[in-house]
Amino acid sequence: MEFAWSEDEVEFRQTLRAFIREHVRDEDQLLVPGEDPYSDSSIEFCRKLAAKGWLVPHWPKEYGGSDASSWIFAITSEELWAAGEPRGSQYMNVNWIGPAIIAAGTPEQKAQHLGRIASGDVLWCQGFSELDAGSDLVAMQTFAKKDGDHYVVNGQKIWTSYASKAEYCFLLAKTRQDGDPQHSISIFLVPMNTPGVRVEVVPTMLDIHTVHRLTFENVRVPASCRMGAENAGWPIVRDALSDERVGTPRYARAEEVLNRVVEIAAERGLFADGRLQRMASHASAACRAARLLSYQVRQSRSKGAGAGPEAYIGRVAIVRAEREVAEFAVEVVGEESLLGGSLVDGEFRTAMIAGLGGGSYEMQLNLIARLWLRLPKGA
Repeated sequence: MEFAWSEDEVEFRQTLRAFIREHVRDEDQLLVPGEDPYSDSSIEFCRKLAAKGWLVPHWPKEYGGSDASSWIFAITSEELWAAGEPRGSQYMNVNWIGPAIIAAGTPEQKAQHLGRIASGDVLWCQGFSELDAGSDLVAMQTFAKKDGDHYVVNGQKIWTSYASKAEYCFLLAKTRQDGDPQHSISIFLVPMNTPGVRVEVVPTMLDIHTVHRLTFENVRVPASCRMGAENAGWPIVRDALSDERVGTPRYARAEEVLNRVVEIAAERGLFADGRLQRMASHASAACRAARLLSYQVRQSRSKGAGAGPEAYIGRVAIVRAEREVAEFAVEVVGEESLLGGSLVDGEFRTAMIAGLGGGSYEMQLNLIARLWLRLPKGA
């Protein structure tokens, strides 16, 4: 088996790095990914990427892409994530919202949404989690009742990123009360300016990342906004979440931070401490393991395989990598890690976010136990 990159892929990575150096300020590359998610600079950067054909290179040409391989997109995501994710919130649009619409949207939905995503001029949020159904999506209570050629939506979503600026919400709601919960979920592509949608900021200790509460009160959504068949949203969401879990290469950012902290440790003469050497080695190995496991998922997906337990394993590895890098960084800089806005403070906070976003770390372990190890619930 050949694990090396091709000459074209190596050249693309180098070209992209030069583009990032030219268009992303050094201070912005120190931002925690997600810290400045919808600034004018991130929107402008996405438009520049789109003009080069690099925002959605892996999409089909008919939807604004370049028919490039998923590996070109992997390189793109790694380089951008390592540089502080200058795409802002739009990494989510190109990574899984757009592909979900490509896979399951109607011709009208594709025409309405894909061009704007591919050109980098639209922001989305996702309406998934609820107070009593955080990582357990099938326990959601938000309900969409059919009323003629509309659905009337009532319920609340919580911990929603990017909602205050989003134009659309990728919303999950129950459309029947009985039967298997996994066969009761429908997907709606809801304009955020629809009457009855209320957005509130939820204060958290992670002030680098803003989350929101979305309230839907008798929100009338046209039936044309439903994506996929009624009660058939779960398989679409499962595939989309598989892309989300490994599509954000946090290991690339963690490696970048690790390398910088190793330089600090060397400058301060701290590597005489064998414990720090071991911590750095373990963190480096964790980043490499996360990269390889993510590549395994990407390779499987590129061959047309559906969502499998490999995505959960990859996500767990990514979270562990970020945590090991954060713990090592705190050990090296000590009290300096308490300085808000510092590199290490940012890495520690983003490691905390990684354990929640895309489903909690503990939930991923439970899914691995059930789907990979075949253990019964409660074992």
